[in-house]
Amino acid sequence: MPGAEGLAEPLRSRWSPSVFDDTHVLATAEVETLLAAARWAPSAGNSQPWRFVVAPRGSAAHSAFVPHLSRGNAGWVPRASLLLVAGCEVVDVKDADTARYDLGQAAAHVTLQARAMGLHAHQLGGFDTQGAAVALGVPDHVQLLATIAIGARGDAATVPERDREREQRERTRRPLGEIAYDVGWRPWAG
Repeated sequence: MPGAEGLAEPLRSRWSPSVFDDTHVLATAEVETLLAAARWAPSAGNSQPWRFVVAPRGSAAHSAFVPHLSRGNAGWVPRASLLLVAGCEVVDVKDADTARYDLGQAAAHVTLQARAMGLHAHQLGGFDTQGAAVALGVPDHVQLLATIAIGARGDAATVPERDREREQRERTRRPLGEIAYDVGWRPWAG
């Protein structure tokens, strides 16, 4: 991947596929390892506000969640071996932003652990958060924010053309001059 040559593994090979092998199954121990990665993510004051609904393909949680996916995600997300529906415990408004930031850290740790295990993860926000929360029985003090689809890559020839096209898009990233700044909001010069 151009521009990622100096990055460590698993950062260098991280990829968010849209085509998952719909026969691949994760063992419980593998799911526990992914969740352990989240457990060890940094959090403000060790608050660990992240919460995950664990939804392996074929489970009751998976069946309850899938109808709440957006139309664009409904075709490919259910093929993943595992969905982790991610939320954060929001006890009071002043801590909400920190809790969301911490959830992002935990999600990143899961994503990198998945890659280290030879798996791929694709984070997404395209779902009805309120409907999913009701269907999954999520308590009111937990705010759902994202889902992480995890599994083995599938064969693009076995999916609809729209999903196949998404899978074959070139990966690009903004240049550093568009994401890193110095005082006065000038692009960081290095």
